[in-house]
Amino acid sequence: MANVTVIGAQWGDEGKGKIVDWLASRADVVVRFQGGHNAGHTLVVDGTTYKLSLLPSGIVRGTLSVIGNGIVLDPWHFRDEVTKLAGQGVTISPDNLHVAETAPLILPFHRDLDGLREDASGAGKIGTTRRGIGPAYEDKVGRRSIRVCDLAHLDDLEPQLDRICAHHDALRAGFGHPPIDRAAVVAELREIADFLLPYAKPVWVSLNEARKQGKRILFEGAQGVLLDVDHGTYPFVTSSNTIAGTASGGSGLGPSSVGFVLGIVKAYTTRVGSGPFPTELENDIGQRLGERGHEFGTVTGRKRRCGWFDAVLVRQSAAVSGITGIALTKLDVLDGFETLRICTGYKLDGKTYDYLPPHASDQARVEPIYEDMPGWSESTAGARSWADLPAQAIKYIRRVEELIQCPVALVSTSPEREDTILVRDPFED
Repeated sequence: MANVTVIGAQWGDEGKGKIVDWLASRADVVVRFQGGHNAGHTLVVDGTTYKLSLLPSGIVRGTLSVIGNGIVLDPWHFRDEVTKLAGQGVTISPDNLHVAETAPLILPFHRDLDGLREDASGAGKIGTTRRGIGPAYEDKVGRRSIRVCDLAHLDDLEPQLDRICAHHDALRAGFGHPPIDRAAVVAELREIADFLLPYAKPVWVSLNEARKQGKRILFEGAQGVLLDVDHGTYPFVTSSNTIAGTASGGSGLGPSSVGFVLGIVKAYTTRVGSGPFPTELENDIGQRLGERGHEFGTVTGRKRRCGWFDAVLVRQSAAVSGITGIALTKLDVLDGFETLRICTGYKLDGKTYDYLPPHASDQARVEPIYEDMPGWSESTAGARSWADLPAQAIKYIRRVEELIQCPVALVSTSPEREDTILVRDPFED
């Protein structure tokens, strides 16, 4: 049996939550391996909607859920999300939710710095969620992080606080803010430690044991490949690697354990926040896509920018992330369009590109090359087999496969878990 790694193959918001939930019902373990609580996953299970941003999607079904070392964890948000889900009837305990002992913590001064820098950036704003994700990753790389395991050793925290304050206090002073209140930081950590520490585990041990036992492990990515700090539309990216290879480093399992890589791809394209978007539609068509697709961020509530499907970008994502097959979501949003357009290349300064140039100014200036296809008038909503789809919808899917050079494994036709056409079973591949 193969393990499965699920990643977004666009700019995030592709509908990963529903697909991960569909797969989680057949997995033994679900692992989050990068990002923080800036990732929004919406699940609809038996008519009940669950909104997750930090916890693995498997927790709703009682599947063993793991927050890996590649995550940056806000302990207070962790408590709030656990409490909220428990209030919805979800059973959560240290038996079915494990947190890596070595995961870095997002602390109040990280949120402060995130907001201060974004406010001061003017036209250079990245469009962060202001939740401290980036500054927490910076401290991890700078070897200043306070980690989950430090909560059991708060009396030994002074040397780490020295390193933190030497960095952050200078930045805060530059923004006219007072230095970090060290005593307040320690007091806040003491207050949250009793809640978080029971969940702390050496997750690399339990995951390697699960692998040896032949259990099915589902790795749940956040954001999307085009937001990857190395391979995305830099600098308008997240602060972690979002490609499938990160599942290994962010969990403690070797790269051979990544298994089938399932890229989630929306049948059109959306983006939240700043940054280049070659196929963006700032017209009534873009408005129609947004309204029909309910395109608002799960975490931030921000309206998503909408545009036609960009095959160039998805082909690029598939290549750098080693995607085995894609899950095409929100096909039903395209119902009723007389003509559909697919971007097959770009023009820039008289030259044709079959990939997105790396520099932000070039990315902002490329002109999409479109291929037009006839749409369909019939409804695809709720379709569960190829026989339920209009012929033109099937042609659209097949053309997408050809252009991105990657086969379709699943097609999602509504937020409901069962409204899924299975073409290729990732767990049986």
